Formats: sequence, structure tokens, C-alpha cells
Amino acid sequence: MRLLVTGNCGFIGQNFVKLYKDKHEIIGMDMLTYASDRNALLLCQTVIGDISNQYDLEQAFALGPFDAVVNFAAFSHVDNSIAFPESFLKSNVNGTFYLLETVRQRGGRFVQISTDETMGFLNIDDPPFSDPYHMKPSSPYSASKAAADCFVIAYGNTYGMDVVITKSCNNYGPLQFHEKLIAMTITNAIANRPVLIHGKGEQIREWIWVNDHCHGIMAALEHGQKMGIYHFGSGLEIRNIDIVIKILDMMGKPQSLIKFVEDRKGNDFRYLLDSSQTCAKLGWSANMPFENGLRQTIEWYAANPSYWMPTNGT
Repeated sequence: MRLLVTGNCGFIGQNFVKLYKDKHEIIGMDMLTYASDRNALLLCQTVIGDISNQYDLEQAFALGPFDAVVNFAAFSHVDNSIAFPESFLKSNVNGTFYLLETVRQRGGRFVQISTDETMGFLNIDDPPFSDPYHMKPSSPYSASKAAADCFVIAYGNTYGMDVVITKSCNNYGPLQFHEKLIAMTITNAIANRPVLIHGKGEQIREWIWVNDHCHGIMAALEHGQKMGIYHFGSGLEIRNIDIVIKILDMMGKPQSLIKFVEDRKGNDFRYLLDSSQTCAKLGWSANMPFENGLRQTIEWYAANPSYWMPTNGT
């Protein structure tokens, strides 16, 4: 297949390209934000541009035609969405709209990479989210992703476009920008800096190894039904404080590095996806044991200080 992968210099997008660049012909498109990895430009031909800019989109689609577009491009840091919500509207909503319009005119499958955060939060005794159309976003980030999903669904319904949506839980692994919890904990611990935890760290998250998620995306791209919505989760739930302690213990670092800070506004308590239908329909499963994945992630950041030290401070 010939694919346009937007956001190919981001965390998940880059790992996706790494896995599939030798099996498929991939063109990337990325606007190179602060969280982008310029080394990813070496993996595939990339158009430097913004999916919310029609001229930039034309430059990318001139390299087509494409069998499918996989849209990883998004601003994703919740704290930033609270401080600068308009930028998330522009990138995540407007960008998805312009991308959909371009694919509608030119053809091909459209795969939207979404998030469990569009669905809101669960209480401790609630069952996992199973309704793919349930949306109750809590932050400007999750609202922007929910709105983008609605546009994807609407374009499938209205114009008959071949659209697929994937929703995953929290990803972790090598190449993640160090503003995210696991990457931040590891890099700060390596540098013996405080590891910041919002509130008391009692929020519960589900975690998935990034390559397990990428394999799921490819399964949805190749075998997913038109208008299908697929959940990718591992079933592993853990409190933020517990994951930080686990990482510090694995690294031989003291828990005195932990520093509790004011909780984030609208911080959801718990996420958990029911992935059983996805597993049954796509023959997919999350295979990486959590401790093995954590250990590989720790080893990668320790071996690649140049990836995170320049912006994390030295």
C-alpha cells in the first residue's frame, strides 16, 4: 500500500513508520512541533507542513495517490490544551476537517487515530468503556479529539467515505517526548531531578506498549470495516503513583524524588477500554508484558540522553 502518514515525527507515528516502512510505501507529513523528533525525517520522505493549511495539504497529496491516510497529527498534551485551547481547536479539529475534505476529493481509506479520553472518566467500580460512540470529554484536548471523531463519522455517513477510527489507552515506549508521565519519570530520575505527580497520584490509567498499538492500527487499516471504531487497550490498570514508584524501584532511585504538585483542572479519575470486540474482529492482542516494556523503555532513555537532555536541561 501507498500511505500518507500525518504526524510521522511524533511518538506513535514515528514508531508506526519504523515498523512498516519496509512493507509499505510511506510518505509523511509533519509540522515539526516542539514534541517532534527530527530524526524521524530520515525514515521516509516527509512534507513539512500543517494539516490545517490547504496549501501544505496540496503539497503532500501531490505525491499521491494514496491508498490510505493515517492521521496521527494532533496536539496531545492536556496541560497545554488547558492553557492554549485554541491551538488544539485549530490542529485537532480544523486539521482533521481539511484532511477529510482532501481525502473526500481524492479517494482512499481514512484512519483517524483517537484516544480513550474522548469518552470521559470512569469511577472505580464502573465497567470498561465498550460503546464506541460514547463521548463525554473533560479537557479541551479530549473535546478537540471528540469533535474530530464526530467529523470523521459524519463524513463517513454523509459522503460514504471509507473511514475508520481507532481509540487507544495511554501509550508508552521509546521515543516518547518527556512531558508524558512514564517518559518524564524515567528522564527526571536519570538526572536525579524531582518527579512531579498531580494531586496524590491516585488517578488510574490503562497502559499499552506503543508497538502493540501500532500493530493494532495496521490491523484496522488492512482489515477494519468501513465506519468501524476499534478500541486498543491492554487491560492493565495502575495508579499514577504506583507506576512512578515501580519505575523508581526498577531504576534503583529513591522515592524521595517524588514531588506532589497541584492537581490538573478536570483531571479524569480513571480510563479503561473494553477491547474484546477489537480482539475478536481483528485478531489483535496486546502482547508486551508491562514490566518488560518498562525495562526496555528505561534502557532506551538511558542509552539515548541526546534525545531528551537538550530540552530537558543539562
